[in-house]
Amino acid sequence: MRTDSAVNAARDPFLARTGAARSRPWRPGGRRRRAGAFVALATAASLALPLTAYAAPGLAASPTATSGTEAATGSDAAAAAVDGPLVDYVNPFIGTKDDGNTYPGAAVPFGMVQLSPDNGHNVGYDYDRTSVRGFSLVHLSGVGCGLGGPLPTLPTTGAITSTDYGQYALGFSHGDEEASPGYYRVGLQAPAGKIEAELTATARTGVQRYTFPATAQANVLLNAGQALNRVTESDVRVVDDRTVETRITVRGFCQDTEPQTIWTRTTFDRPFVAHGTWDGATVTAGSDAASGGEGRRGAYVTFDTTGGDLDVEAVTAMSYVGADGAAANLAAEAGTFDAVHDAARSAWEERLGLVQVAQGDQDDLRTFYSSLYRSFLAPNVGSDVDGRYRGWDQEVHAAEPDFTYYQNYSLWDTYRTQQQLLYLLAPEESADMALSLVRQGQQGGWLPRWGYGTVETNIMTGDPATPFLVSAWRQGLLAGHEEEAYAVLKENADGVPPADSPFNGRAANVEYLRDGFVPHEPARSGKPGDYDLQHGASATMEYALADAMLSTMARGLGHDEDADRYAARGQSYRNVFDPRTDNFRARNADGFFVGDADPAHSDGFHEGTAVQYQWLVPQDVPGLFDLMGGTDAAVERLDAFFAYDELVADPARVASEVWVNGTYDYYGWETYNPNNEPNLHAPYVYLWTGEPWKTTDVVRAASTLFTDGPDGVTGNDDLGTMSAWHVLSSIGVYPIVPGTDLWGLTTPLFDDVTITLDPEVFGRDTLHLTADGVAPDAHYTQSVSLGGEPLDRAWVTGEELTAAGTLDVAVGSEPSAWATDPAASPGAVVPADGTVERLFVGATPRQPVLTPGGQTDVAVQVVAQGAGTSSGTLEVTSDGAVTATTDLADWTAESDGLPATVEGTVTLAAPADAEPGLHTVRLVVRDAAGTEAVREVQVVVSGESWIAGAFDNVGIGDAGAANANLDGSGAYLLRDLLADLGAVQGLELTVPGTDLTYTLGAPPAGTPDNVAASGEVLEVPEHLRSARHLSVVGTSTHGTHGGGLVLGFADGTSQTVDVRLSDWCTGSPEPGNITVVKAGARGDRENVQKIGCGLYATAPVAIPDGKVLTSVTLPDDERFHVFAIATDATGVVPAPQVEVTAQARCLGGKAFVAVRALNTGEQAAAIELATPYGSKLVGDVAPGANAYQSFATRAAAVEAGEVTVTVTTPDGEPQQVTAAYDAAACS
Repeated sequence: MRTDSAVNAARDPFLARTGAARSRPWRPGGRRRRAGAFVALATAASLALPLTAYAAPGLAASPTATSGTEAATGSDAAAAAVDGPLVDYVNPFIGTKDDGNTYPGAAVPFGMVQLSPDNGHNVGYDYDRTSVRGFSLVHLSGVGCGLGGPLPTLPTTGAITSTDYGQYALGFSHGDEEASPGYYRVGLQAPAGKIEAELTATARTGVQRYTFPATAQANVLLNAGQALNRVTESDVRVVDDRTVETRITVRGFCQDTEPQTIWTRTTFDRPFVAHGTWDGATVTAGSDAASGGEGRRGAYVTFDTTGGDLDVEAVTAMSYVGADGAAANLAAEAGTFDAVHDAARSAWEERLGLVQVAQGDQDDLRTFYSSLYRSFLAPNVGSDVDGRYRGWDQEVHAAEPDFTYYQNYSLWDTYRTQQQLLYLLAPEESADMALSLVRQGQQGGWLPRWGYGTVETNIMTGDPATPFLVSAWRQGLLAGHEEEAYAVLKENADGVPPADSPFNGRAANVEYLRDGFVPHEPARSGKPGDYDLQHGASATMEYALADAMLSTMARGLGHDEDADRYAARGQSYRNVFDPRTDNFRARNADGFFVGDADPAHSDGFHEGTAVQYQWLVPQDVPGLFDLMGGTDAAVERLDAFFAYDELVADPARVASEVWVNGTYDYYGWETYNPNNEPNLHAPYVYLWTGEPWKTTDVVRAASTLFTDGPDGVTGNDDLGTMSAWHVLSSIGVYPIVPGTDLWGLTTPLFDDVTITLDPEVFGRDTLHLTADGVAPDAHYTQSVSLGGEPLDRAWVTGEELTAAGTLDVAVGSEPSAWATDPAASPGAVVPADGTVERLFVGATPRQPVLTPGGQTDVAVQVVAQGAGTSSGTLEVTSDGAVTATTDLADWTAESDGLPATVEGTVTLAAPADAEPGLHTVRLVVRDAAGTEAVREVQVVVSGESWIAGAFDNVGIGDAGAANANLDGSGAYLLRDLLADLGAVQGLELTVPGTDLTYTLGAPPAGTPDNVAASGEVLEVPEHLRSARHLSVVGTSTHGTHGGGLVLGFADGTSQTVDVRLSDWCTGSPEPGNITVVKAGARGDRENVQKIGCGLYATAPVAIPDGKVLTSVTLPDDERFHVFAIATDATGVVPAPQVEVTAQARCLGGKAFVAVRALNTGEQAAAIELATPYGSKLVGDVAPGANAYQSFATRAAAVEAGEVTVTVTTPDGEPQQVTAAYDAAACS
């Protein structure tokens, strides 16, 4: 479609300011490949630089060292270049402690292979651990869960006695460990003496050099069956006396994923003298192969180093395509260790040299270049040397001209910082990265959120692929592929992945597009991974941001109707702003605002609080300020958020003690969290307030958290996201609105920064940034010139910046008037345009419970959204079995464009003769304009649970309410989720596959609903004594539990049966257990865990013929939780097999009571006749015969009374019948 940029700019003021997508002088298919972009191999002489490395011993004091951010740099340093190679300023150990989750091993920029030690931490390496399990091929920098780590390879000495790398690991010390870009070395403490292990890498191979002690058993273990995520299949094959191949299938990242396979080929520089394999715990010398499913599996090769040749070199290539791909990668990139090391070092020196800063404080230089280094570690090459790659359809795709395929995208993180940094420094690779993401969307059927290798992990929420790709489009990186990219973006924005797709995608799009927000439904779950409806408030804000960005792309491509739709949806953040609390807040499916009103403790925000998420409206910061009460009110919030007054006096203390300081401290905070992404951009929000100096103060305070020690990054580095934030903030330019070309300005940390640009992309060679004289006491911007011309605003477009070529910042010791004019604000991408009219009504609880003859009040809310004041009516009707009235028949709400809440009550009542069951109450709300909303409330008129008197544990609760505790650790079953699956408390239910029925108790929320068994004796009510079978309905905690269940019978006998119930969260119920209900999530205090838990029923227990059940005694095991006992009772007690007559008569002036009992049954019976004057047992009364006795009262008169006859058959229970007699006087 032809795009008329002038017309589109007129429609979109943002496009008019920033321009459409950057026009580029190069196109895919005709691009120049920059030398060194991917250096596979170079000769040892290609880089005449000292091969120094960052030695670990010097790190010992680093964790407590103060950052040099506030050290003076001064104008005298501006002209001084950094001394020595830049790779010597990189410390790969930064971030290897306190959950930074980086790795110290060897890689080249964006390489497929990251060869690094694994020492027992879930992501590979932790600085506090002291043994190495192996050196594996894949590590992603700063991820939060275990993944990668295939083929951990370890040199050892001596006999092979263990096949578990946790057992055969070798010790090491940091005093004998060092690392630099592309290189790692460690001394391993082996039985025969020290082994020196060295690692380096090319793009697709890992190269190892092991220096053994003199021994006849110098081994290398290649472990195919263990990794950092789950290995489901592995094959290993010794090809010849130098070569080993493997095929490894893995799955999982935080939760389960689809499987993916890698192939490896390892060659050694000399023949091994022996070899073997292992499978499980069995080691087989001389074996050439082993294969199978899950389990330990691998190969070992042995060298003899007693002849003086102590070194063994190995090169391992990998491929996602196949064994032939691994072999081709090896053939193309293999080289000697020293040559590959030189090439890797050269590649890193070239990359780091793209940003030259002035000589300054050494800590600042080391932290800066270490952050720059980590920014170049991902995404990673996914294609083989011949260009083939395995796509997300799991098919092998042929090479495309001038295209390298990439994979591994932590999009929820990197769309905010790293994408923009790589655009500046690696535009050609960035273009391929963007197109690779488009290919993943096309081939996989949907765009990912967090892609690893060839699969989607579904980790994190929202729609991060959209701002990532819109940024790339805006930057011109998708030239020639704009419509392809737009097609996958549009499908992603408007739909939901089909049920058979492994993608979660925008799982809440149905609700979001209908209602304008993602409901917070923590009990709902989807495919493995994170699920938007469990984080409704933050997902709404993320969707809105993505929609706003997509609207600019749609406008730029001429899709104006789409642009209008997406721009309107970009205002959806307003739909989760609660005017009653003046904060963002989650809403449920009824439209209610839910959860704690305190924004530090609100529900529905993913890895953050409402306080931290309140700034995630970069598309419309002016509109956000309006919600907050204006710019002054927003400034007050920002100042409190950053503890600004304290920060000015002591920035390092506030950053480390007042702000959030733990990697996983997501909730309960009111201050800035520099450790996680949702508020990463928040320091730059001051640019909209006219107080840009505060951005500088906050950024410099945050920079003190980056130090030259193992704990020197903030939070998980998330594939370079945090590192890119540090780099961009240090040079004074930052992408303030992801998906646009807007860059915020702040005072650089360094006097002088020179960025080398690709002239074919940017039209010039360099971008030069200066801040002459910047120092701790002189860091406030006084004025800025762009390309030699004054600039009076604190933002520029990327095209303005690179076209100008220079940005000069004059600094001083006090804030100035620079960029304080309101006109200097960056403005809004999608300013508010009109008000959406919406109406909601609902009740809490969603499924009220009534007892026959009872009454209850239900909270009802009307939520109205429109311009100004809304008013209307609420009509309540019922199906007649219950009555319903309301005090909210008429309502008025002050909306002013926001969702305004009006609260009232619906009173429900059930007559005493109401039948237990579900009944419908209908709520209809109408506003003055005729808009109508309807909600049907299902009311339970509950039956009784006959075991309710023994309840002593609360096992069923409500999401986020922490009002139950089944397992003693705060976890519990979720009421709404059970009800959605048919297990409604108070209703008669049936054990699946049987005719046994039961009722789950329906007590008030927070009160006991099950018995933690401890030998309780439960009396069986009369109407259930006809049961011929029973089953215990419940669950166990902390494993399978149970014991002897004692059945008591009316004849005084009993029977003990062994019953057991499965663990409530097991994936494999005990044999004989029947799954009653299995929910996909459970409550855990205030949280919801995506762990499937449920209720089970024991196999039906038969009650012996003729026996009448009168009691049940539970086992003595409090981990055995009984929620109900199901029976097949008909409610009809068998008719007695006797007819009884009784009469008072006179004989000789005395009164007698005569009793006759006729046996009407088919068996002989023992019949006992009992009166107040005596009893008689008549045995073996034949069918049709009578038992008779006349009892003397020894009195002349008798009052009216009653006799009792007990009949017992040989194989039956005693049955009793009573009969009355009249009074008699015999005088």
